Amino acid sequence: MKGYGSAGAGGGSVVAPPASKRRWKGQAAAVLALVVFSLLVPLAFLLGLHNRFPSGYLVDDRSQQETTFDNYHNADGGQDQTPSEDDQRRVLNIMNRFAPPFQKDSNSVSPDEYMRINNTGSSPSTLQPKDHISQPITKDDASITKGPLTENNVAPKEPSSLSNRIGGEDGKKNRDKASNAYETESSCELEFGSYCLWSREHREVMKDSVVKRLKDQLFVARAYYPSIAKLQGQENLTRELKLKIQDHERMLSEAVSDPDLPPFVGKNIKRLDEAIAKAKSCTVDCNNVDRKLRQILDLTEDETHFHMKQSAFLYQLGVQTMSKSFHCLSMRLTVEYFKSPLSDMEHPFAHKIDSPNLQHYVIFSRNILALSVTINSTAMNSEESDTIVFHVITDKENFYSMKHWFARNSYRKATIHILNFDELKANLFGNLDLAELSVSEEFRLSSHTIAQPSPLQMRTKYLSVFGHSHFLLPDIFKNLKKVILLDDDVVVLKDISFLWNLDLGGKVNGATQFCGVKLGQLKPYLGTIGYESNSCAWMSGLNIVDLEKWREHDITGIYRRFLHQLQHKNEAEWRAATLPASLLSFHGQIFALDDVLVQQGLGHDYGVPEDTIENVVALHYNGNMKPWLDLGIPKYKKYWKKYLTQEERFMEECNVNP
Repeated sequence: MKGYGSAGAGGGSVVAPPASKRRWKGQAAAVLALVVFSLLVPLAFLLGLHNRFPSGYLVDDRSQQETTFDNYHNADGGQDQTPSEDDQRRVLNIMNRFAPPFQKDSNSVSPDEYMRINNTGSSPSTLQPKDHISQPITKDDASITKGPLTENNVAPKEPSSLSNRIGGEDGKKNRDKASNAYETESSCELEFGSYCLWSREHREVMKDSVVKRLKDQLFVARAYYPSIAKLQGQENLTRELKLKIQDHERMLSEAVSDPDLPPFVGKNIKRLDEAIAKAKSCTVDCNNVDRKLRQILDLTEDETHFHMKQSAFLYQLGVQTMSKSFHCLSMRLTVEYFKSPLSDMEHPFAHKIDSPNLQHYVIFSRNILALSVTINSTAMNSEESDTIVFHVITDKENFYSMKHWFARNSYRKATIHILNFDELKANLFGNLDLAELSVSEEFRLSSHTIAQPSPLQMRTKYLSVFGHSHFLLPDIFKNLKKVILLDDDVVVLKDISFLWNLDLGGKVNGATQFCGVKLGQLKPYLGTIGYESNSCAWMSGLNIVDLEKWREHDITGIYRRFLHQLQHKNEAEWRAATLPASLLSFHGQIFALDDVLVQQGLGHDYGVPEDTIENVVALHYNGNMKPWLDLGIPKYKKYWKKYLTQEERFMEECNVNP
């Protein structure tokens, strides 16, 4: 019988070691393992073995998600072999990405050419490389089609960068680059909206292209220098690289733009090109060069993204804030109102305000200039301007400035009635939960088709709907049966009095449909409340509203119930709630106006043909690039400026020049 620590045959016994001695042996083994591990880890870092593992910072092949590095060891003795073809091709790919921009006589070659020459023993510097210079996508490069300018409307271009692209005969690589450019543009527009369209159209010629070329050369030379300095027999090349690097550093320390560079800069660039070509012909450890270029690439990408975010922020700041000159105009008019005898005059056309026999237009606005252009364009193109009454609803900050503006400026025989929303809210609605005047709200919607749910098929649209204040119209105008709603970013090109007699077929709201966005695509915003998924969204801007049908169907009550169901804890959520509430409140009550009546998108779409603009009745500048802003699309501003009030003293004093 086998015994475990008990007496056995022959009277012998096995005595177990003490517990304290066993613990001492375990601790000694653990300490020994830690010592060995602490020696191996620094050794691995010194040998560069940590760079042999997969890394996801840089993608050499656009179709892959991360790049891997193979360990290359010699079978005999563990000495380094000549780098494999894959390693050389990978490093050359990165090198070409950092080659100087717009270089017509560069010595860079494609990986395939390098491998072919390397195998035959020739020098790569003796080749005449193919030039593949990528240009930024500009307006002239775009294939202009009707509708918003999106990625599919832009001709396929290689992504813009600071480097020459690698020449080659493989069409798949070129398609991958074009696909990557599409994806970059799509993700930019998805994150920053119309800023990407604006920045693409306003790219300027670089004034520091040679300076950037010097920096790129310096990056490449610094990447090769440590590896060349370790090679035996390359002392002359090492010294040459060091001197050329110092020359470049000296020039860059004194130059910010190209005019600051010395006249001999061309010779220095050529000499460093020759030195870099010699360095490329040497057999070096590719991982050292790869690691250095990877660091440069990461820093450059971070810097690029930072500047893009900064530019997008400044763009949004310019779009959403009032300029100093516009604020000056409003303040000067307000002060002048209380000083002028015009403020004591009664309205001479009070009997027209509630007359059902006249044509009544309603505009919600805080912008004096935009409002005046909309009113002027409508009155100027009307055959009977004396039958038109404009009801302008504004807030208390702009009420007196608008009253004085329209007292000073008349627009043919049209009647203009200014209403203070804050007084209306206090007198008519009491404690109704309305913080301030709410004009039409615009939403940027990014979506893709159900058939092609790819990020490359993303579309960015701007959808404008009624604000909260619009749903008080039946209570504000109790004596009116029908009104025409205009946004202050609309310019009327032709007589629209025929809309007053248009039969809406029992519907409440006559609006232009926006079938670029279906209600089914807005399911995350609209929820699961019953609606037809294939129904088109509708746009504000130019709307015919039957107030009698509105009251009959209690549209305002429906709207308030939808608002009650939606969660809105702050002002941003309160404003965002207008999208689902407005679309669903009028669901089934929209009379579709003719598509050629209003041309949408002049505030973000660079691709609207001129002949299309001339054939429509009205222009809607929906989007961020309004015509009164410096950021507005230049070729569309002329239609807006045509109706801008001229020779106004306060505009000159406040330097208002849209």
